[in-house]
Amino acid sequence: MRYSVLSLLLNGLTGQRGWRPAWREPNPKPAYDVIIVGGGGHGLATAYYLARQHGIRNVAVIEKGYIGSGNAGRNTTIIRSNYLLPGNEPFYEWSMKLWEGLEQELNYNAMVSQRGVLNLYHSDAQRDAYARRGNAMRLHGVDSELLDAEGVRAMYPFLDFANARFPIRGGLLQRRGGTARHDAVVWGYARAADALGVDILQNCEVTGFLSEGDAITGVETTRGPVRAKKVGLAVAGSTSRVAGKAGLRLPIESHVLQAFVSEGLKPLIDGVVTFGAGHFYISQSDKGGLVFGGDIDGYNSYAQRGNLPVIEDVCEGGMALMPRLGRVRLLRHWGGIMDMSMDGSPIIDRTPRPGLYLNAGWCYGGFKATPASGWCFAHLLARDEAHETARAMRLDRFRTGHLIDEKGVGAQPNLH
Repeated sequence: MRYSVLSLLLNGLTGQRGWRPAWREPNPKPAYDVIIVGGGGHGLATAYYLARQHGIRNVAVIEKGYIGSGNAGRNTTIIRSNYLLPGNEPFYEWSMKLWEGLEQELNYNAMVSQRGVLNLYHSDAQRDAYARRGNAMRLHGVDSELLDAEGVRAMYPFLDFANARFPIRGGLLQRRGGTARHDAVVWGYARAADALGVDILQNCEVTGFLSEGDAITGVETTRGPVRAKKVGLAVAGSTSRVAGKAGLRLPIESHVLQAFVSEGLKPLIDGVVTFGAGHFYISQSDKGGLVFGGDIDGYNSYAQRGNLPVIEDVCEGGMALMPRLGRVRLLRHWGGIMDMSMDGSPIIDRTPRPGLYLNAGWCYGGFKATPASGWCFAHLLARDEAHETARAMRLDRFRTGHLIDEKGVGAQPNLH
């Protein structure tokens, strides 16, 4: 069924009885051409592009819970491509271009809103760093604007420009950045992949791998063994645990990242704003809640919950940037498990085990990368070669020294 104004009107006249489920609930087949482990945005996007771009439709997406129950449903929904390094910028810009046509391609309202992303700076040195990043973006054909304090004030006059410790001097603006609805992105990719013949297997946990010699030939699941010519891992914060079942030790640590939503308010922030003197970012959802977050908790964990020191740190950053937040009540907060790579950049590559492929290490950048991650991982699985925008995202870069260290803080995942 194609969604349209006409289908909406027709179903309204028939008491909404004509709608069909958005995707099937199939039983596992004995074997597939490709199995994707992980039913989040990246896994579902990979399956969709395998079917759509490469004609590989005998594909299963295996998820231990329900689709979108991991980090896809536990993020702050920001999309952007304002990166500095050649290994990152072309990839995230490709993702931005895919976001811009995603709703038309999937025939699903993912609520993509290009409301702008503004990174504030508070010193001359930070201004120079943002000018460098903006110039690098423009060299790759990406929009960027370096604003002074008056330019920022025209957009957000209620920010604390005269803060004695953190005066706002200006900001780097990408107008094409913004937000998207995380659940809708998952549902849209699931529906589109299912329509092309992909099996989505929910409540089906991978407990091990089938192998012949060193080659991976399938997976053991709670619903029985399933064979495949190729297996792709897209399990975010659970990457180390799942890869460990195949005997792999990866350059990844799992950390908790908390996010927060306030009570619903009248329209206040029409874009995304980040605080340059601390790690704090904020936007406003279509429901009116202020959505914000900050640093990871800084210790290794697989628990989807956080602790009070980070809550305090995030709220301090918010108050320093926007004092009126002190009058707003916090509605809820949650934690997602981040797969933090050693240099803060992702991995899309083959593993040392033939037949096993890896999509991991997304750190803070997972949601915004969803379309390009799926596109490039599907390209790798279909052709056994890296997509041109993901060639630097190799697994062996940590051994060869070809790091993509966007922040320049070295091999310390908790600092990325």
